[in-house]
Amino acid sequence: MEDRELVEFLIEREDSRRTVGDVYLGRVTAVIPGIQAAFVDIGQEKAAFLHVSDVATGAIDPELIDEDDRDTQKRGELPPIENLLKKGQDILVQVRKEAIGTKGPRISSEISLPGRYAVLMPGLDHIGVSKRIDDRRERSRLKQIVKKYRPEGAAIIVRTAGEGVSEEQLRDDIKYLEKLAAELKEKRERASPPAIIHEDVDLTIFALRDILTEEVESIIVDNRVEFERLREYLRTFAPDVANRMRLYEEKTPIFDFYDIESDIEKILESKIWLKKGGYIVIEHTEALVTIDVNTGRFVGKRDQEETILETNLLAAKEIARQLRLRDIGGIIVVDFIDMETEENRRKVYNEFRNLLRKDRSRVRVYPMSDLGIIEVSRKRVRPSLLHYFSEECPYCSGRGKVLSLESMAMKIEQWIRRIGARKKERGILFKLNPVIGLYLREERADNLTELADTYRLRIEIVDDPRLQREEYEIYSLEGDRNLKAQFE
Repeated sequence: MEDRELVEFLIEREDSRRTVGDVYLGRVTAVIPGIQAAFVDIGQEKAAFLHVSDVATGAIDPELIDEDDRDTQKRGELPPIENLLKKGQDILVQVRKEAIGTKGPRISSEISLPGRYAVLMPGLDHIGVSKRIDDRRERSRLKQIVKKYRPEGAAIIVRTAGEGVSEEQLRDDIKYLEKLAAELKEKRERASPPAIIHEDVDLTIFALRDILTEEVESIIVDNRVEFERLREYLRTFAPDVANRMRLYEEKTPIFDFYDIESDIEKILESKIWLKKGGYIVIEHTEALVTIDVNTGRFVGKRDQEETILETNLLAAKEIARQLRLRDIGGIIVVDFIDMETEENRRKVYNEFRNLLRKDRSRVRVYPMSDLGIIEVSRKRVRPSLLHYFSEECPYCSGRGKVLSLESMAMKIEQWIRRIGARKKERGILFKLNPVIGLYLREERADNLTELADTYRLRIEIVDDPRLQREEYEIYSLEGDRNLKAQFE
């Protein structure tokens, strides 16, 4: 959260663990010269895609690279992929982008092992510092430290989080990564493809490793076991910020307490209202995402141009937030409301570009056209939240979206927590679509039993075929009161 607004929402479920950063020993199943790419079996459902630009030639068998290809590399050109890889060859690769839709994961044979302050890249030979560290003296200091501790035959790049850290902290991080690289090498020698060689950290450790900066004021965790695990990680890798972590022990669900639930509910909505009555509409297509800006109910106080400018500036702020919140990637086209003056177009463009600088993903913003359109490219490494929260609608054959069974189950469980926290009810009756009722009984029975014990509630589920999949009714078992209405 930034300025009390939710700006990023990362989610990981047991049956869909994030794979970006995982290292596999794979086997080349096909080399396609026409697209200068290869397909590699890494043990997942879909073959992984390896483009020639992602092939680290330092990791390829030297006998496969002829002299002409070496000369090509020296000129900064890429040799043909058929000269680098062959069908049936074993190759060590790392997932760079998760499988999205019909496409398999995108991989690279250039391995990167990230730590808290540095990244180690086996097989390469250079020192780098994050471009976001722009102080020349600090860049020079960090390079001198890395020179002292960089292992032979590996590149080290200092991350943005490394700015201002002590020599001891950076040294310990490099030593940890050196040990990790040695373990990876040992596992690779024992494995036979396809096999996973190294799993990157889980989501919560990833959040601390990659998102935690000096600007973060607090880290709040609502699970004691996870809290202790994360605190131990911080004590080891970032002791200076360990005291910012605290355990959330309130009875109210954490997302309700911080008013996050309402933002999550809106993630599937295409229309987002702005503060003064304007709104934006986000639509996903196969090739790109379009965002349209409208004045809506906002009429302004002076002239039309001023009203349009103010709406566009408000929209720029909300769009920048929504791109991060929904994790929208690929090509994005934003259609701002037409403005008459070049000065106003420049104001909106500069404001939008500055707001997107907070984004952790790599973003490129192209100048506004005469029609008020700004094109944006945002690096995509995983499916957007739209894919996590929804699945194809059985009522409309994919023309729209409904909440997934798991998301609906979590919504029902959230209602139990919300009602249970008030301690005014002894029992709750849920009327649900039979599909949801069956899922709760067969797949979430343990969760419901645990919640019933925690809040000392009797929970009953009644199937009602008249209700559609996202519809549900909630009643008290005492007096048949409509509990849902009390909260709305």
